[in-house]
Amino acid sequence: MLRAFRFLLVLLMLAGLSLLSAIITMHFAIHGAEVTIPNFKGLTIAQATSKAASLGLNLSVENHFYSVDTPAGHIAAQSPAPGTVVRREWHVQLTESLGPQKVAVPNLIGLDQRAASIQLRRASLDLGTTAQMPWAYDPPGSVIAQNPAPGAAGVARPTANLLLAAPSDTTTPAFVMPNLVGRNFTSAALAITHAGLKLAPIKAATLSIPLVASAGLTQPIQPIEPIGSITAQDPQPGARVDASTPIQLTVAQ
Repeated sequence: MLRAFRFLLVLLMLAGLSLLSAIITMHFAIHGAEVTIPNFKGLTIAQATSKAASLGLNLSVENHFYSVDTPAGHIAAQSPAPGTVVRREWHVQLTESLGPQKVAVPNLIGLDQRAASIQLRRASLDLGTTAQMPWAYDPPGSVIAQNPAPGAAGVARPTANLLLAAPSDTTTPAFVMPNLVGRNFTSAALAITHAGLKLAPIKAATLSIPLVASAGLTQPIQPIEPIGSITAQDPQPGARVDASTPIQLTVAQ
């Protein structure tokens, strides 16, 4: 019985040693595959690639930005941040500096998308995001707004985002035109745009303020219509309007 107990005890000790050895091996295997991401900022792409390869990391340049602090061709930012512990073969994204902005942002307003793209390539810029909105005053597909603005300085990215004119949306429900005469232009314009209707360029109505003599002094009479109020509208109240109907307001100035 004693010999059997000793034999069982030896087996248990051997099993414990095997388990401890497996835990230690797993620990070193896991931590041996980990690496701390270094600081790539300020390095050239070639220097960063060499440094990453020595640590078993993968690199890719995801963005390009103008920078007055980092020379062109050097790393301006990275993700993950330096000091982050990751597994080997981890993918690190880099942002490459283009140096200070040296190109002027061209004026693309009024061009169609193809012509705008050509102008951007000539200026060594990229076409960013494009969006469309119903617009009755320019042909469909033409640029009605851009970001950055023409000639903008201090641009961060070498891209331009465009807003293009789109045909009127005929699926928009119709409305009965309300009477806006006498209302403040700002509040009326907000109501029109909130309803999905088009606001045409405003007409200015210059107020003529006569003079009146009072106690020997000549004083101006207060105008009947307050400045900034609507004096006329087209279409008239009660007319049927929808998203394709430009609404023109005459505003007292």
